[in-house]
Amino acid sequence: MRESNRFRKMIWLVSVLILDASGSPLHAAETDRISVAIQCDPAKVVGSDTCTKCHENEMRVWHETPHFATFDTLHRKPEAKAIADKLGLGSVKRNETCVKCHYTQQQVDTRVRVVSGVSCESCHGAAKEWLELHADYGGPNLTKADETPEHRQQRVSKSVAAGMNNPANLYLIARQCLGCHTTPNEELVNTGGHNAGSREFELVAWSQGMVRHNFLQTNGTSNAVAAQEELRAMFVVGLMADLEASLRATAKATTKGLFGTTSAKRAATLKQKLYYVSQQIENPDVEDAVQAALSVPLKLNRSQELEAAAATVGKAARAFAETVDGSTLGAIDPLLPSPEQYRGKK
Repeated sequence: MRESNRFRKMIWLVSVLILDASGSPLHAAETDRISVAIQCDPAKVVGSDTCTKCHENEMRVWHETPHFATFDTLHRKPEAKAIADKLGLGSVKRNETCVKCHYTQQQVDTRVRVVSGVSCESCHGAAKEWLELHADYGGPNLTKADETPEHRQQRVSKSVAAGMNNPANLYLIARQCLGCHTTPNEELVNTGGHNAGSREFELVAWSQGMVRHNFLQTNGTSNAVAAQEELRAMFVVGLMADLEASLRATAKATTKGLFGTTSAKRAATLKQKLYYVSQQIENPDVEDAVQAALSVPLKLNRSQELEAAAATVGKAARAFAETVDGSTLGAIDPLLPSPEQYRGKK
């Protein structure tokens, strides 16, 4: 049974306390264990040239984005060098802290090297173990146009099980974005001076602008904006994935510095937004995510509680992405960003 608005609001007011520094310090082992950065195993990276064989249009879009350009530009920026110097990291391209979000690495034999900026595999997962599954449409001479719906479902499921972040499940893509766009690294922010995440990140606006590469819906003829039903689902999944990542980032905070306060404020804002969404639509997964978020205060030294809440939110987000019918979400249309608000709109 849904709680009354009055009771829900009371829980909300209690839950948004920002980083009260009570409790005992986190142990280093615990903070190392908590991470939301999504790794791209260099040993399983095949490289963007492999993707070009089937996705030439998508690759052309990528070449016009900051994700691509960072390979040639980031290490030359004074602010990037300053952050690396503060952390004693040396080369921007040769340390795990910078590389895991700004570059793609590939291992050839025993050598690991940076091969591109934020690439296909940075977002969709290192492809070695799922590439053949992804490209199999039911037989050696069959194309995507020949594939049956049943085979497509099996192909996507097998690819995801093998490590692909397939956009058929919006959560897989959203968590990958937010693994970096929340900057879940306290030392990087508080000591290095890196920004504490992309504060204006919102999945619809940031995926439908300059980085959009949706040619599948039009058989390669044009770069389509997602349908309204998908945009609705994307908006809600984005909120839930962002809340999960922000809760995990808050769990990592050990001091009441910029990293901790920014992460907690972000989580509090997302709690409020998702709570409002839950009042517009009836969905058990959204309700589960809201209840989990409301159950834990945003305080220092509550890492286990925050991580548990984040895990529940993430589980709900994935379930929502797998089952939601966007046609039932029309009530949230006023919340969606307009095309004019898409980041780097085309």
